[in-house]
Amino acid sequence: MTERVQNSKFTLRNFTLFRTTFTPTVMALNLRQKQTECIIRMLNLNQPLNATGTANEEAYKILIYDKFCQNILSPLIHVKDLRKHGVTLYFLIDKDRKPVHDVPAVYFVQPSQVNVQRIVADASQSLYDSFHLNFSSSIPRPLLEDLASGTLHSESIDKISKVHDQYLEFVTLENNLFSLAQKSCYVQLNDPSAGDREIEEIVEKVAGGLFCVLATLAVVPVIRCPRGGPAEMVAAVLDQKLRDHLLSKNNLFTEGGGFASSFQRPVLCLFDRNFELSVGIQHDFRYRPLVHDVLGLRLNRLSVQGDKGGMRSYELDSSDPFWVANGSLEFPEVAVEIETQLNKYKKDVDEVNRRTGGTDGAEFEGTDLIGNTKHLMNAVNSLPELTERKQVIDKHTNIATVLLGEIKERSLDSYAKKENDMMVRGGLDRNELLGVLRGKGTKMDKLRFAIIYLICSESINQSEVEAIEAALRESEVDNCAFQYVKKMKSLNVSLASANSASRSNIVDWAEKLYGQSISAVTAGVKNLLSGDRQLALTRTVEALMEGKPNPEVDSYIVLDPRAPKSGSGTSSSHLKGPFKEAIVFMIGGGNYMEYGSLQEFAQHQQPVKHVIYGTTEILTGMEFVEQLTVLGQKMGLGGSVAPPAPTH
Repeated sequence: MTERVQNSKFTLRNFTLFRTTFTPTVMALNLRQKQTECIIRMLNLNQPLNATGTANEEAYKILIYDKFCQNILSPLIHVKDLRKHGVTLYFLIDKDRKPVHDVPAVYFVQPSQVNVQRIVADASQSLYDSFHLNFSSSIPRPLLEDLASGTLHSESIDKISKVHDQYLEFVTLENNLFSLAQKSCYVQLNDPSAGDREIEEIVEKVAGGLFCVLATLAVVPVIRCPRGGPAEMVAAVLDQKLRDHLLSKNNLFTEGGGFASSFQRPVLCLFDRNFELSVGIQHDFRYRPLVHDVLGLRLNRLSVQGDKGGMRSYELDSSDPFWVANGSLEFPEVAVEIETQLNKYKKDVDEVNRRTGGTDGAEFEGTDLIGNTKHLMNAVNSLPELTERKQVIDKHTNIATVLLGEIKERSLDSYAKKENDMMVRGGLDRNELLGVLRGKGTKMDKLRFAIIYLICSESINQSEVEAIEAALRESEVDNCAFQYVKKMKSLNVSLASANSASRSNIVDWAEKLYGQSISAVTAGVKNLLSGDRQLALTRTVEALMEGKPNPEVDSYIVLDPRAPKSGSGTSSSHLKGPFKEAIVFMIGGGNYMEYGSLQEFAQHQQPVKHVIYGTTEILTGMEFVEQLTVLGQKMGLGGSVAPPAPTH
């Protein structure tokens, strides 16, 4: 055993572990671009890239990844891009693979025991000429020692070319949108049976993912968050991670420190889902959230029924101009815009036909050969652009048609409108309420609507709640999630009056985990939507970026990892803003509604501000309510009806 440890240590001296560093630019933070640049450099064996974005020496190679890293690559790199960077074959690490000699292999995997064992097995079988290992986050020393001793014992140490920590453990879906792809965070953080150690592990994992995002952007932000709850826990761990890292000689943050650059640094605003519970549940009638919620957009892809039968798969990302321009519009406006684009396309096609003599050859009479040739060349050059436009129009026509079918069948427009009315007015007429619950819509639609009613009500009307529960039972809806939110609401009331001796375990848990922020579950109208439909999250971020005295955020913690540590969580006024850039992160599940609201706010500022939105995972309303259902079941609440089946 001693010999193995010594060998392991000896081998580590032969290993060079590279920390990938990033050169910052003065431009606004563009997470998608920076992550793509890191991946391209990795695909080119971490060589410096030339002006065309490729390595000076072209080398053919094989790419090996695990499922998690496949999801990181999927929204950023297409197959044609892989070929451009010399990747001829690509495989999942857990699949059986045949040897390919004289070719280097690029591994991009999470640093886990299983992956390290597989790499050692691949090296010992000499599957590839050389191994360029890239871990999605920092590889812990024990795993590095396992890698070193395993390759030494199998005499394959010389196969390992380089080992890199890439700090890329997050999925970027748009320039300003990312997810840590950490599943069921809300359940894990709110589970009444979760012990301190389990909570600490989740908090550590979230902070680790955020550290990767900041390392990729090469910025050390000023951190703000409400006191109490997961946001404060993550802020404290992340602050310490950044402080520890800044002490190391080869640190990843090269943007220059000190107080002089404070105003150019972004603010990182951390929140947890209970800050504004309703947004995770309600129906939204805007195009991007609707496509995600109803059609199951995942990693920028979705599949829908084609107009001629069969399934059609589509990509919806920054390469689609219609999606970028119209994602935040209400669905009826999108339908009008599709029609407008189609008419414009037809007009342009008619113009090309006219110029080339397709319908009217008058322009080609006479002997003006040069003029005629010019018309033909212009027409030929415009064909690819016209074809591309038609494909985009056809794609969105098909998506909108499928959406419209779902909207009519489930009365989704009515749900969106009535939920909004409830949030603005603080309630709904009882007959109207029960009419919705007995009308169209899936079981999940009705459950979401009922929960929104609970959240919006200033106080619980017992007879109304009983009528809602009866309506849910009539529709055979599992009401565990409804009961869970009702319990949270009653706990919130009891927290104010109960003395410590009479508190049950669940109340102790709620106070320990959330402190004051548990009240946000039932904050009612004022904390949900103001008259101009701005979300509480957006309003709070605006206040944090402005940095002026504001009762809504004055109590928020301020942490600056570059400044000497202070015990109070507050800091000097120059760290409170104003900020031009913000990273907003939602712990416990985010959604396209919040993302859209923040982008809208940023674009309407003078000068324009820049906001990146991230979350532990992006959830549809159904997926989030399913997590509430699990919590209800863990607390022994609700009926025994089977959970609602997915609608897609």
